[in-house]
Amino acid sequence: MAPNNWLRFFTALSLLVVLAVPVQGAETSYVPPIEYLRIAPDTNLTVDEALSSDRWQSLADSSPNFGYINDTIWLRFPVSQPATINLLEVRYSQLDHISFFLIENGRVAKRVETGDFQPFAERPIRHRHFLFPFEQSIASDYQILLRVDTRGAMQIPVRLWNDQAFFEHTNAEDQMHAVYYGILITVIFFNLFIFSALREPVYLLYVLSTLGYLVLVSSLNGTAFQFLWPTSPALQNQIMLLSVPLAVLFTLLFSRSFLKLPRTGPLLNRLVMLAIILNASVALMTFFLDYSTGSRLTVALAIPSTLLLTVLGPLQWWKGNPQAGYYTIAWAALTLGSAITAANKYGLLPNNFITSYGMQIGSALEAILLTLALAARLYQERQDKVEAREAELNAMAARRSAELKLMDHALHNPLTGLPNRSSYEMMLNDLMMRSPERRYAIAIIHLNNLQSVTKTLGHRNSDRILELASKHYNAVARELPGALPVEQSDARNFFMASLDPQTFAFIVDADITGAAPRAILKCLEGIRYPIDYLGMQIPLDPRLGVAIFPEHGTDANTLIRRAVIAEGSEAARERGIAYYKPTRDSYSADRLTLVSELRHALSNDELALFMQPKQSLKTNRIVGVEVLIRWPGRATPIRPDEIIQLAEQTGLIKPLTRWVLEQSLALRSRLLEHGWPLNISINISPNNLREPDFPIFVQRLMNSHYSHRGSIIFEVTETSMMQDPENSLKALNSLNTTGIPVSIDDFGSGYSSLSYIKQLPASEVKIDRSLVTDLATEAEDRVIVQTTIDMCQSLGYHVVAEGVEDQETADLLRDMGCDMIQGYLLTPPLPFDELLEWLANSDLQAQRKLG
Repeated sequence: MAPNNWLRFFTALSLLVVLAVPVQGAETSYVPPIEYLRIAPDTNLTVDEALSSDRWQSLADSSPNFGYINDTIWLRFPVSQPATINLLEVRYSQLDHISFFLIENGRVAKRVETGDFQPFAERPIRHRHFLFPFEQSIASDYQILLRVDTRGAMQIPVRLWNDQAFFEHTNAEDQMHAVYYGILITVIFFNLFIFSALREPVYLLYVLSTLGYLVLVSSLNGTAFQFLWPTSPALQNQIMLLSVPLAVLFTLLFSRSFLKLPRTGPLLNRLVMLAIILNASVALMTFFLDYSTGSRLTVALAIPSTLLLTVLGPLQWWKGNPQAGYYTIAWAALTLGSAITAANKYGLLPNNFITSYGMQIGSALEAILLTLALAARLYQERQDKVEAREAELNAMAARRSAELKLMDHALHNPLTGLPNRSSYEMMLNDLMMRSPERRYAIAIIHLNNLQSVTKTLGHRNSDRILELASKHYNAVARELPGALPVEQSDARNFFMASLDPQTFAFIVDADITGAAPRAILKCLEGIRYPIDYLGMQIPLDPRLGVAIFPEHGTDANTLIRRAVIAEGSEAARERGIAYYKPTRDSYSADRLTLVSELRHALSNDELALFMQPKQSLKTNRIVGVEVLIRWPGRATPIRPDEIIQLAEQTGLIKPLTRWVLEQSLALRSRLLEHGWPLNISINISPNNLREPDFPIFVQRLMNSHYSHRGSIIFEVTETSMMQDPENSLKALNSLNTTGIPVSIDDFGSGYSSLSYIKQLPASEVKIDRSLVTDLATEAEDRVIVQTTIDMCQSLGYHVVAEGVEDQETADLLRDMGCDMIQGYLLTPPLPFDELLEWLANSDLQAQRKLG
């Protein structure tokens, strides 16, 4: 037979055994008419005093059940049929103290003291129930007197037996319990095996839940005391107190996991968590409470807890939870049986077969049905995981393809195909890190005549000339002794990099190249040679600037900057090539002066914030602005990027960023006063992300301006994040918890991977203007931009296109599904008052378009 069929067979068998236990006839057992006497706990009576009391009452029910009381109960009843009756059974094993008196002709003929507060071996007959054997003769008149004290439920189901008939009856009953225990133990080991194989917590919780009911039932009927700890009555009573809340606790935990309540039923999940906490608290309290209070508390809490478990299934079934059908059917039997048993212990229901064995029957059915449910759940989850894995692999392949294209674009110039600045800097930094003892020359080639060529021949011809020039320069650099490849693979070898449309760069081993001056002259002649295009000799006026590692710098940024300074020197203009010399660096002194002026301007509030709007392509409404720093009062204009670069290099970026944040919050408050609830985007330097106290400062600032929470967006470039990806990610996550959305700026210009970007707590991606500028004319750019929009939106990002300067580009972006645009098509950056005037006009235009 299959395992599930065996489980069904054992369940049916256990029920049949219960129903088939024979009802003994009057000649072998009967329940006598009982009188009871209820005495206050602080009153002690002798046997004679009890017998002579006038407060004896007849018991209306056949089985005494007084619930949870502290009084002492005396029972008396006559004994008849002296030829057959010789055994008294008390079928409740949780009584603390029982005094048995056999009264023969008005005097005590036999006395026995027992109870579950005494070791099991001291019982007259070692049985899970209390058994009192006695003998009687035909010539005497007998009655039995019982004195019972207990701190638990005061129920005293008594029956007089013929000893042989009793042991025949109890043998059948023990077989029923053995089947029941066998079912639960089989279920426990079966699910424990599944848990050990799958490491799914739900199976372990089910094992603990079933084990809890096994311990509870075996403790209730005295089996655990008889076989597991017969010499430790205190342990038996403590486990009896613990078994109820722990069984309910693990059942609640299992139900929460099985029904996936945190996701499918948040309100029910909170109720279940409250019940879990209460049951756990009661379990701990049992170690400090007396037995009477603890038993009442555990049973009182078990009733609403089991009722809660009963309603979970139907409610979740009604909401469409596929697991709830199995749960409802299985748990209905268990919770109903548990509630009946608990009510019986509390004295609300009389003793009978259903109230006595309700929990056993219910838990056996529940164990089998839920094991089947878990098996079905396991099968369904495996099927779902297989299907999800296939879908994930397909999605990963698609993402990987798009990622490779984006990475290739991010690391290469889209026009020439040469490695871009990011690739060049990575290669240079890696080279200096791996071989710091060697000398390298960083050479910059700047095409000073390219703008004139573009104005004369147009952008398309200029682009073609750049392609030819890049191939020519790459070939020349390859032949130079000591030249090092910027990128090398089976498919292509690049010795030249494209830093920007007018600037190329390459690297050589300074010692090897310096030993071949003629090769340097030949290289210089080859680079300065005009480019042959359509029969024309196009002079690009290339000039070379060279900086040496480590003399002129130890990082890529410094070396490139100083090579650019050398290229712009008089020596380069005269000879076509120049080496960097610190004594001729005209930027150093001016830079110091500029630093002082910037610090003064920052202290005296001489800087200003201009704002450039962002427009939604779906509604044509302005949805936000980006703040851009300006230095309006300076005699000699300085570009905003120079201000930021200067601040980053001199440590002023920290106070500058804090000033920008405070001013931006003030500007948004003013915008709100004028009825413009716009988001404000702020560019954040990578230096800020490395400041340990920056997230704390932002959190305090946002706490004092709570109305702006979620409306201040931090823009970080993907290139800047890759300078220190680990700390950048940590800082951005901290900022995200303070309610600061993150936007990835200049997307597509850097070299970060999607695997890193996916980890960022970003909600917005801004496509770099280099991809947008030629969108109307370049098909390749359109493919890249469309792929970027689709991919970013599928990952949950809003997409903003920067640098939109004409309506044709805006229309293309709208057709591609881009969310927002920003650029001179809308307006250049404006000061606050001019922005308000522009917003009013743009809002009227948007209303006319919508109307």
